[in-house]
Amino acid sequence: MKDILVNRFIKYAKIDTKSNEESQTCPSSPKIMEFAKKLRDELIELGLEDVELDENSYLYATLPANTDEKKDVLGLIAHMDTSPDMSGENVKPRIVEKYDGKDIVLNEKENIILSPNDFPELDDYVGDDLIVTDGTTLLGADDKAGVAEIVTAMEYFIENPEIKHGKIRIAFTPDEEIGRGADLFDVKKFGADYAFTIDGGPLGEIEYENFNAASAKITIKGRNVHPGSAKNKMINSQLVAMEYNAMLPVNERPEYTEGYEGFILLTNMKGTVEETQMHYIIRDFTKEGFASKKCLMKDAQDYINYKYNDAMELDIKDSYYNMYEKIEPRLEIVELAKKAMLNAGVEPLVTQVRGGTDGARLSFMGLPCPNIFTGGMNYHGRYEYASIQSMEKAFKTVVELVKLV
Repeated sequence: MKDILVNRFIKYAKIDTKSNEESQTCPSSPKIMEFAKKLRDELIELGLEDVELDENSYLYATLPANTDEKKDVLGLIAHMDTSPDMSGENVKPRIVEKYDGKDIVLNEKENIILSPNDFPELDDYVGDDLIVTDGTTLLGADDKAGVAEIVTAMEYFIENPEIKHGKIRIAFTPDEEIGRGADLFDVKKFGADYAFTIDGGPLGEIEYENFNAASAKITIKGRNVHPGSAKNKMINSQLVAMEYNAMLPVNERPEYTEGYEGFILLTNMKGTVEETQMHYIIRDFTKEGFASKKCLMKDAQDYINYKYNDAMELDIKDSYYNMYEKIEPRLEIVELAKKAMLNAGVEPLVTQVRGGTDGARLSFMGLPCPNIFTGGMNYHGRYEYASIQSMEKAFKTVVELVKLV
């Protein structure tokens, strides 16, 4: 099935499904619905049942049980959209066979090079066949590799009906990359006892802890006066914004954190003397650390407002929470994934998500949902690549999960 998997992924990767964080619609881009319709037709052609695509681009389907033995209903989930951080248009995947450990020239004309000097993880893939781009787009393994692995696993079971299994529900979602992938997911209709998002990265990765997350929007009002007569009158909102940012701890910026350390990140800032707007994201694994970071930002706001006569507005909204709270009572699900990986010849690598997945929110919606690897690396940028051997192992892990359940 390896060739089928690779060809399927490359076909998907060539379709632009970049989500749009500026849009208020669901899906955020009509291109996502176009891909969802093609995927729906493919699932029907393969012979899956209950194939349903709703008006918001949530695609559901069923691989029916072929045994009377009572089994849990397993869910498998991946997202169809790709990151807005990099172009997903006119993707040109190519295969670097038996990677030799040296620099990979992605684009000679623009001198774009995928180098182990910059990405030492490449050393782990010497001898593998790598799928890369021409360096002008992302690849889209996040998460079209997951989509391809799930669909190929379903095809495998349809072609091998002698392998007994229970009912399997699959779902493909829009807008995960902009934090909305679970917004309109119908957990009740999905009807799974538990699920896995196939949305991780390196070989063997299994994740069931993620950040608690919030976003903060800030507006600072200044006072613009002609600079020639500005003394004791002008309030430059841009400088006030810089003063506010300087009050936040430098060592809690993402470039200085790793592992279980959280952070506060200024993602964008624009302004004039009269008004400045800032946007932050807040991340921490513990409830206590999460609350502390939000309090720190509010305390800094209080100081700015005391000094500058209520010049600053701060709006903090929680985005998602650490799924561990919901997975911890169901750790047998994690053990199931570990066993599936071992059966597929993969050493499980338990790690934390320094980010979020649909599974985090779905877990709080009543569907326990850890995350497992796809075989992709360097997501969201021009240096993204995927190991064909790792993708094949991800496919085999999904197959073993179905068998175990």
